[in-house]
Amino acid sequence: MSDTTTTTTERAPSVYVPSAEALATVLAPGTRPPRPSALGASLTFGWRAMLKIKHVPEQLFDVTAFPIIMVLMFTYLFGGALAGSPREYLQFFLPGIMVTSVVMITMYTGVGLNTDIEKGIFDRFRTLPVWRPSALVGMIFGDVLRYILAALVILGLGLALGFRPAGGVVGVAVGIGLLVVFSFAFSWVWTFFGLILRSEKSVMGVSMMVLFPLTFLSNVFVDPSTMPGWLQAFVKVNPVTQLVAAIRGAMSGDSDPSATMWLLLWSAGFLAVFGTLTMYRYNRR
Repeated sequence: MSDTTTTTTERAPSVYVPSAEALATVLAPGTRPPRPSALGASLTFGWRAMLKIKHVPEQLFDVTAFPIIMVLMFTYLFGGALAGSPREYLQFFLPGIMVTSVVMITMYTGVGLNTDIEKGIFDRFRTLPVWRPSALVGMIFGDVLRYILAALVILGLGLALGFRPAGGVVGVAVGIGLLVVFSFAFSWVWTFFGLILRSEKSVMGVSMMVLFPLTFLSNVFVDPSTMPGWLQAFVKVNPVTQLVAAIRGAMSGDSDPSATMWLLLWSAGFLAVFGTLTMYRYNRR
C-alpha cells in the first residue's frame, strides 16, 4: 500500500508558485505593455476580418461566384446585340463590370458593422485601450482584400474569355489600384449607414437603393452618348462613371487624366464627409 502511495506521489506534477518578488515585477505599473500604434491596432482588426472568412468561407461567395455570374450573363446577353460579338463587347464591358461588382460588394461593410453592433461586439472594442477608429479602419482593411480578390477573379475570367488589355500589366495594376482607392473611400458611406440604421436588412435595403442608380445609370454597359440628354447630365456627374472611365483608360493604355482627377476628388470627398460623420456617430453611441 505504501509503495503505491509513493509511486502516485512521485508522478504528481509540481506546481510553480511565484515568489513575492516575481509578482511585484509582473504587477509593477512600469512594466505594462506599450499601447499598440494606430496602424498596429487597425491591422489586428483587419486580421480579425480575415479570420471570419476562414471560419465562414461562404462569405467569399459575393467576391467569387457573383462576379463570375455577372460577367458571363451580361457578356453573352448584350455582347452580340451591342458590339457584334461577345468578345468585342468584352473589351469595353469588362472594366465596367469589374467596377459594378466591387462597388456592390462595398455595402457589406455596413452590413457587417451593423451585425457586430447588434451582437454587442463593438461595445467591447470601444473599451479597449487602442486608437478608437482602429476597429472601423481594420474592418475596411479586411474588406479591401475582398475587393482585390473580386477584381482578380473578374480579370482572370475576362482573360479566359478573350479580354486583352492594351495597357498591359502596368495598366491593369493601375486600374485595380484606382478601384481599391475608390472602394475604400466609398465604404465609409456604408459604415455611417451601419451605425445609424437599426438592422442589417435596413442597411442592405438603403444600400441597394443607392447602388442601383449609380451603377446602372452610368457608362458601365453602353456609351452615354446614346442616352437622352437629361440622362447624360446625371451620368456625367456620376462618380461611378468617372471611375469606369479612369479604369478603362488605364487598362487600354490611353489614360484619362480628367476622369482620374474627378475620381480622386470623389474619393477624398467620401472619406472626408462620411469618415467624419462615422466617427462622430461612433463616438457618441
